Amino acid sequence: MRALQVTTPGAAVVAEIDDTIPAPGEALLRVLYAGICGSDIQTFRGTQPFTTYPRVPGHEFSAEIVEIRAADGDSAGLQVGDVVTGVPYFQDGTCYSCRRGLINACEHNETMGVHRDGAFQELLTMPLDRLHRADGVDPRDLALVEPFSIGYHAVLRADVGPSDRVLVLGAGAIGLLTMLSALTRGAQVWIADVVPSRLELADRLGAAGTIDLSGAELSEIVDAATDGDGFDVVCEATGLPVSFLGAIEAAAIGARLVLIGNGTAEVTFNQSLLIKKELTVLGSRNSREVFPTLIELLRSGAVDVSPIRTLVVPFAEARGALEAAAAGSTSEVKVLLDLAARP
Repeated sequence: MRALQVTTPGAAVVAEIDDTIPAPGEALLRVLYAGICGSDIQTFRGTQPFTTYPRVPGHEFSAEIVEIRAADGDSAGLQVGDVVTGVPYFQDGTCYSCRRGLINACEHNETMGVHRDGAFQELLTMPLDRLHRADGVDPRDLALVEPFSIGYHAVLRADVGPSDRVLVLGAGAIGLLTMLSALTRGAQVWIADVVPSRLELADRLGAAGTIDLSGAELSEIVDAATDGDGFDVVCEATGLPVSFLGAIEAAAIGARLVLIGNGTAEVTFNQSLLIKKELTVLGSRNSREVFPTLIELLRSGAVDVSPIRTLVVPFAEARGALEAAAAGSTSEVKVLLDLAARP
C-alpha cells in the first residue's frame, strides 16, 4: 500500500509499504481523506520533539471499514462498509491524569502521526472503541471532526454562552472551527488575523466582525466592538507571543482567556495585568468525548465546515502539499489528501 513517509526532517516520499493487519478488537480501514495539520508540518520540519523517523504523519481522517476483528464477538456496533472517523490519541489509562478522568491530558499520550504512524496511508488499523460511525456526513467534512473537537473543547472549557462576546485570535482552520463552535453556543464572535482571505471566509461563516491585525490597532477595534468593555472570552489560536499579549489586552475584566495555539516561544508579560483584570486563564487540548456531538452537528446541517476545506489534492501530490504547507503558504486554510484517488 502507499504511504506518505517523512524519512528525515525536511524529506518526504510517497512509498510502498507493507499492508497493516488488524489485531483482535481492531478494524482495518481504507482511508478516504486526511487533513494536513500543524503537527504534521512540525514532523516534516523536524520541530516536533516527540517524533521519531521514518514517520507517517496524519491524525485527521475519514475512512471506510473493510474488515473487523471483533474481540469476544463485540464489534462495537460497527460493520464492514461503515464510514467512520477515529480518535487519534492513545492514553495509558494508568497515569494520574487518566485515573482522574482527564484522559485527554494523559501524561504518556501517544498521538497518531507523532508518536506512532498516522493516517497518510491507504490502509490503517484502529481499535474499535476509538471509531465513530458517521452516516450521512460527507467524508471530506468528517475528516475535519478532530480539528473541530479542538475548538469545541475550548469553548466548553470557557463555558461560552449566548450572553458572551467572543474574540478568536487566528483565522486558520483551528481558529475558524473555534469560531463556529462558539456560534453553536449562541455567542457573538469576532475573529482576528493578518490574512484578508481568511477574514473574508470568517465573514461568510457568520462572524459578527473581523479584525485585520495588519492594518489596525487591536485596542481600537476592541473598543469599537465592545463599547470599551473588552471581550468576555478570548480564544488564542496562533501560539504566537504577540497574540497572547493581545488576548490579555482584549479581555474584559473578569474574562476567560483560552489558550489553544501550541506555541514554542517564551512570552514575557506583566502578571499584574492578569491580576488587575482578574482573568481566568485556561489551557485547552483535545477531547474525544465531543466527537459524537460534532458528528451530529454535521449530520443535521447545524454547522457547515465545508468552506474551511479549501483544497483537496490526490494522494500522489501529497508530498508537494506537505512541502507547501511547511513553507508557510497561507493560500489555503485546510488541505485534504484524497487517498481514495488512484494515481
